[in-house]
Amino acid sequence: MKLYVVPTPIGNLKDITLRAIEVLSKAECIICEDTRKTNILLSHYNIKGKKLIPYFAPKEEKKLPYILNLLKKHDCALVSDSGMPAILDPGYKLIKKAIEKKIPVEVLPGPSAFLTSIVGSGLPCFRFLFLGFLPKKGLENFLKKYKDFDFTIVFYESPKRILKVLNLIDEIFGNVYFVIAREISKIHEEYLRGNVKDLLKMLKEKKLKGELTCVFNPKFYSLNSNNLCM
Repeated sequence: MKLYVVPTPIGNLKDITLRAIEVLSKAECIICEDTRKTNILLSHYNIKGKKLIPYFAPKEEKKLPYILNLLKKHDCALVSDSGMPAILDPGYKLIKKAIEKKIPVEVLPGPSAFLTSIVGSGLPCFRFLFLGFLPKKGLENFLKKYKDFDFTIVFYESPKRILKVLNLIDEIFGNVYFVIAREISKIHEEYLRGNVKDLLKMLKEKKLKGELTCVFNPKFYSLNSNNLCM
């Protein structure tokens, strides 16, 4: 049998491919982070009668033997709450085990918040580094490692910590051009663009909600820079 890795919309439920709908309709089991969120998507596309298997950190290790056994007899689809499975979620462990067990794995292309945000930032996309969520401890030393990088950096951050992060960016990299993307493909989609000091002033008055995607380039102090990071 086969494991299908199926990206799901990061916001607007229409952001799904016909192929993804077809796979979700045919798969006998759907492995998901949160069955409630997956049910919303399935109901929207009138996909019924599916066996939903919760699979999330930190309990993924206990579920792996059960899921791998299912894959011996059934086609299963792996989804996350939003976007591409295995990026910052335990889906990669299942994919790795499936490959080790010689179970076919088919990955469908689809949406990802950090890729969408890089493109929408206006900064070069030729080379970039995705850092996921920044560490809670040792953040200053962590960021200093990238001071001399000459390509675009993208990471996820929470509204509670964004001011601290921006102050460190200003201290380490200077007043670089910085982009914060939020609510991608949702009703309140928003890109905040500007130099770090300008964003710091703005965010003292503006309260942000939801997960933030942050994009900057250590060598860009404005979009007029000729550095294309080729």
